[in-house]
Amino acid sequence: MGFDMGLVPSNPDGWGPPDVPAIPQSLGGGAAIPFAPFSRSDRLGRIADWTRNPAGPGAFAAASRDSVFDFTSADDSFVAGAEDSSFRLVDAKPPPRQPRFGPKWRFNQRPQLPQRQDEEVEARRRLAEKERARRDRHFQNNRSHHHPGFRGNQSSSSAKPSVDIQPDWTMREQIPFANFTKLSFSVTDQPEDLLSCGAVEFYDRAYDRVNPKAARRLERFKNRNFFKVTTTDDPVIRRLAEEDIATVFATDAILAALMCTPRSIQSWDIVVQRVGNKLFFDKRDGSQLDLLTVNETAQEQLPENKEDINSAHSLAVEATYINQNFSQQVLHREGEKVTFDEPNPFASEGEEAAPVGYRYRRWKLDDEISLVARCEVHAVNADPSGGRQFLTLNALNEFDPKITGVDWRQKLETQRGAVLATELKNNANKLARWTAQALLSGADMMKLGYVSRVHSRDHYNHSILTVMGYKPRDFAAQINLNTANMWGIVKSIVDICMKFEEGKYVFVKDPAKPQVRIYEVPSDAFENDYVEEPLPEEEQVRPLADVDATAQEMDAAAEAEANGASAANGAEATAA
Repeated sequence: MGFDMGLVPSNPDGWGPPDVPAIPQSLGGGAAIPFAPFSRSDRLGRIADWTRNPAGPGAFAAASRDSVFDFTSADDSFVAGAEDSSFRLVDAKPPPRQPRFGPKWRFNQRPQLPQRQDEEVEARRRLAEKERARRDRHFQNNRSHHHPGFRGNQSSSSAKPSVDIQPDWTMREQIPFANFTKLSFSVTDQPEDLLSCGAVEFYDRAYDRVNPKAARRLERFKNRNFFKVTTTDDPVIRRLAEEDIATVFATDAILAALMCTPRSIQSWDIVVQRVGNKLFFDKRDGSQLDLLTVNETAQEQLPENKEDINSAHSLAVEATYINQNFSQQVLHREGEKVTFDEPNPFASEGEEAAPVGYRYRRWKLDDEISLVARCEVHAVNADPSGGRQFLTLNALNEFDPKITGVDWRQKLETQRGAVLATELKNNANKLARWTAQALLSGADMMKLGYVSRVHSRDHYNHSILTVMGYKPRDFAAQINLNTANMWGIVKSIVDICMKFEEGKYVFVKDPAKPQVRIYEVPSDAFENDYVEEPLPEEEQVRPLADVDATAQEMDAAAEAEANGASAANGAEATAA
């Protein structure tokens, strides 16, 4: 027999099936069989129901809640009731975690050991501790910062002053940096050039086209001598003082240190001698002013171990060595020179001196006080209009991109501004001093070289990556160096020292606080016959002669390395 499809009744009164559909006899016609004799999981029910749409504003919402799979009508209520009676809730929660040491542990009478914290909770705790430490550092910096980059008392509490303070010294003045930042003084008249000495060579414009992809190896100049002569040892200044040309005498390096005092972090000192009505600002032999600081104003401290090639002292010696060699490499060494009125006053006969021009200039501070300073220019450049431009040459050095945070070889071509901004943050005091010296010397342009190590762990070999030029006044405005404030600092220090009696004084930057102190010292202090209590060896400042010795060690190591490499190549060639 085939499958009985049943009878499809006809509805002549409208569309759709009649009210009581016919049920085939094969399915038990006439019996009260429910329409949906299935379980709820089968999700079977009415196909369409036009009789249950309520009227009113909530009709659509109710209709959306109505499902065509609704089994709550009267004809299937008894099936739903039977199913509901067999429905039971099942607890799906995991069983509680038992401690590592259960009740069968033989020492369970003792207090239970704490359970291991969740990893997420532990991570949150570590993040909270880092955030708290960051806020504490920010708070300490805000308390102790009197200028950008000052690291505060905590980090510099172990620093030592640049000069050993003796018990018989008398402190005369103590000046906080906040007093310097408010000063302002304008030098109305242009400086007067009294005398020029020495000679300078022409700048090689080819170095303006140097880039990281076509870097130049930094050369070594062993035969050229560099002079860092203090004020009272300068024969020209002695002659000018005897002629009563001025009241105050100094060098551009000393004046720049005074002008940029609020930006300094490390300790330094300047000797002040009052002789009659004259003041002489000097530096000691082996002073910190002879060395260039590196990362002085950075937030991260450098290692204190002097044997580390990245310690503050090692980097200072390396930076001074790089700066001297860079200033000679970018010149036309065999070309024409520009000579001044007198020869180099510090070079002996037959001695090859580095070409430097010394300009002795005078500024009038007031009706009674005038200042003479020896200023340096390092090169000359031909002006397009036929004139000459004097240049100052200085070099910034990169020692480890992981510490500075910026890789010069990747950023110098595309993001020069980011590289300069990083250097302004980490070396604010050094760049401000260079700018002040360029302004004092009347240089038309200051050239900054970017010199990097060939390898971050090799402090003997370096490469010149690029050279940038800036006008001193524009660069001073860019780094927020106010010339009125610079001269205000110098004028205030001169006025203070003019009130002292004749004698010798020392101007010391405090290593731990943003302030300077002025001590009165014996007249024979810092001289060969003056006996001081010696400093520990690790705290002594290496004199400039040690810098030259270090340079010779660098040269010897580089030559040994080159000889070793050539010997290895010869052995390979022989083997081949």
